[in-house]
Amino acid sequence: MNDPFKYHFERLEDVADKISEVLQCPITIEDVNHRLLAYSTHDECTDQARISTIIGRRVPEKVINSLWKDGTIPKLLKTDEPVRVKQIGEVGLGNRIAISIWKNNEVLGFIWALEIEKHLDEHELQLLKQAAQAVKNKMLNLQVRKTKKEERNQEFFWKLLTGHISTKEEIDQAFQELTIRVPDPYTVAVFKFPDEINEGTEKKLFYLLQTTQQVNVALYTIDYNELVILLASRGGSPLADYKQFTASLLHQLSERYSIHHVMASIGGIYQDPIFIEKSYKEASAVLNVKKKFPLETTDLTSFSELGIYQYLDLLLEQRKQSSYVNYSLHKLKEYDKQHGTNLIETLEIFLNYDSHVHDASKALNIHVNTLTYRLKRISEIAEINLKNMNQKLTIYLDLKLDRLSL
Repeated sequence: MNDPFKYHFERLEDVADKISEVLQCPITIEDVNHRLLAYSTHDECTDQARISTIIGRRVPEKVINSLWKDGTIPKLLKTDEPVRVKQIGEVGLGNRIAISIWKNNEVLGFIWALEIEKHLDEHELQLLKQAAQAVKNKMLNLQVRKTKKEERNQEFFWKLLTGHISTKEEIDQAFQELTIRVPDPYTVAVFKFPDEINEGTEKKLFYLLQTTQQVNVALYTIDYNELVILLASRGGSPLADYKQFTASLLHQLSERYSIHHVMASIGGIYQDPIFIEKSYKEASAVLNVKKKFPLETTDLTSFSELGIYQYLDLLLEQRKQSSYVNYSLHKLKEYDKQHGTNLIETLEIFLNYDSHVHDASKALNIHVNTLTYRLKRISEIAEINLKNMNQKLTIYLDLKLDRLSL
């Protein structure tokens, strides 16, 4: 079979136009993260998904999600054969053929051919496979340049995170030299994995970061089992945007890749880039709190939501210096030790549930009357009034400090 693509192309756009000419249908070429690299000219024979991709220079996130759900993308990541994609009307996607561009065992990107006015036959599918080889050669050069840029970006990000570049002038100049827009407002998010992030997981993470359209991912890096990201908000509700992004990333890791037990945290939200190191430290502090108090902080992600947990380290240090011992807590500990009871646990769960006896009794798996009796005994033994807010708050803090010091 003659190869119509077997000659030198100056640009990837020239390859796209040649494929379109040979197959007589509109063509788009994307990288593996669905960013648009080139597209052929087209007449009215197109669909909304292609138009949106060309305007936004990447495939809309709702289209990507639909292609994951219908099995198209998982299939493209496993085969070098053309994959026929049926119309998905709700996201503006018409019928098309897709093929992956491979180098050894790695997917570099995809070619998409619209089948709106014609149906590609077997001969044309073989031509599409030849086209993928022609595109591969052009994409390899792009990949080398991209890798070098990513290395420079990560080196700069580590300098920001560790405070090795700290003046506003230096930071602004570095952002400008790397052609990265200074994020405003921004936060640092950290995702902590149960094990070291290997090369396969890193590629999956990079894919998710490149395809998200909920926030702007300015910079990212990986440190053993942590993914650290500099995020910028796209809208007027930065905290809500960041929380939605972290929840979405955790969900996609679990649903698409069966990666579970990942903890997410968000640092403080700032506008001046000199506080990037501070935001990173705050995100790390959130992870430490979540590790120490997993039950109480299940739904807690952001440093701004830490509440009293922000100050526990300072309070603990003060307690150590003053040799303070909470009298009521001490008496309950001694009673539990002597009688084999668990009044400390009962009190902590009761306070965790904001003194709601019904919720606390469910958490303890006991009857409300049993809990009421225990609370009465706690008040008597500890000599504490559980209707007094000041007394409750004091013993609640000392319960948490007690756990923190273990």
